Amino acid sequence: MNRIIASLLAITAFSTLIPAQNVKTRVSIMTSKGEIVVELDSAKAPKTVRNFLDYVNSGFYDGTIFHRVIKGFMIQGGGFTPDMNKKKTKEPIQNEANNRVSNRRGAIAMARTGDPHSATAQFFINTVDNGARGLDFKSESEGGWGYCVFGKVVKGMPVVDAIEGVRTSSNGMMGDVPVTPILIKKVSVAKETPTPAAAEKK
Repeated sequence: MNRIIASLLAITAFSTLIPAQNVKTRVSIMTSKGEIVVELDSAKAPKTVRNFLDYVNSGFYDGTIFHRVIKGFMIQGGGFTPDMNKKKTKEPIQNEANNRVSNRRGAIAMARTGDPHSATAQFFINTVDNGARGLDFKSESEGGWGYCVFGKVVKGMPVVDAIEGVRTSSNGMMGDVPVTPILIKKVSVAKETPTPAAAEKK
């Protein structure tokens, strides 16, 4: 009996050294309108998720705003302070939009300039299905890359909708800026949850 118990303890100790499989990271975006929780897809967009989490863990997003809000399209944030000063970022990352994950309602994707591989820290959440509007990957030509989806909202779409509905105006050279700043108070890793495939193995 003692040998059986010892063997079970050894197996348990060994299993704790094995990293969990099929686990997806969830990130909490606490805003002045409420909490949004996104589940990241590192299997489909590994470089993008790593980049996003680097910014999250460094506290970069804390105190930024949703600076661009377009009703019937998306809400964009993560790059400007409430006084509309742009924050300094790391180097741009490679566009992984060729993962062919669609910019559907609730999908979170990286914002960028006209250069396909120019995304840094800014992200947007689709408020409608935007895949057919040219946001999805079509080809590797300059105009066909689209915007990389790296996760989805799993909690807080009413908060997203509330942000989408705020009154906007121009601020300097930038349009679609909320009249009352929508503050991103805190962005942090919320928890990790096993995917259905992992749960079935238990």
